[in-house]
Amino acid sequence: MENLSTSLADLESGWVWLAGAGPGDPGLLTMQAWHGLRQADVVVYDALVGEGVLALARTGCVLESAGKRGGKPSPKQADISHRLIQLAREGKRVLRLKGGDPFVFGRGGEEALALVRAGVPFRIVPGVSSGIGGLAYAGIPVTHREVNSAVTFITGHDMTGDVPGGLDWAALARGAPVIVIYMALAHLPQIAARLLSHGRAPAEPVAIVSKASLPEQKVIESTLAACASDALAQAAEPPCLVVVGEVVRLRAGLDWLGALSGRVLEPDPLGGRQGREVG
Repeated sequence: MENLSTSLADLESGWVWLAGAGPGDPGLLTMQAWHGLRQADVVVYDALVGEGVLALARTGCVLESAGKRGGKPSPKQADISHRLIQLAREGKRVLRLKGGDPFVFGRGGEEALALVRAGVPFRIVPGVSSGIGGLAYAGIPVTHREVNSAVTFITGHDMTGDVPGGLDWAALARGAPVIVIYMALAHLPQIAARLLSHGRAPAEPVAIVSKASLPEQKVIESTLAACASDALAQAAEPPCLVVVGEVVRLRAGLDWLGALSGRVLEPDPLGGRQGREVG
């Protein structure tokens, strides 16, 4: 590990690193993000960054919460960007730590542009996006050759907090075989209704993954018609990912976490639709 650390970039005084912390499990941190945690003077972290990740920060590092959660008092984005600039100008080594990847619905671009305008040097440290890594922990691949050759990632709310109005829901319903929706829980009834109204099948498989990759992870398998009521009935808690599409059926064979607890996996969850290759 020490030999590896010599090949990683150093977090220098007056710099800000915008880093992804992955979906939650500390084991999914990149080595560069871990290296940043071991060097930073200040870690400014989001609400989705868990205690297990923060515990890796070096002794003496200051941890500052900048979490934004829907419907709750949260720092304004401009204030967060200003704080990063202020800390960097004080000569601090600053790690801005975000859940998932900073450039995937993480406002990393906004903060990076603010740093550019202020003349503050920065580095982007990509992370494992929850829409990929979190679903993998649920046993759901976002692509599978016999099911889909495309996947669409969308957010469940826009800048106003409402269902995204700028999306072409008709085109999305027709053209996206698999849809992964971040931050969808609050507006799941409206999102499901829009997809149904534009032709998606009521019986289409849906999975709701709560607290992906953490010990509290919970997966609700449902259908597009019933997912909103099932999420309510089974008390799904944010943060949640919602995936719509036939890849959800593969969880019967790929729920590796469930298998560790004794679940018997199905070798052919698609009922014979999977291709057979020899050699």
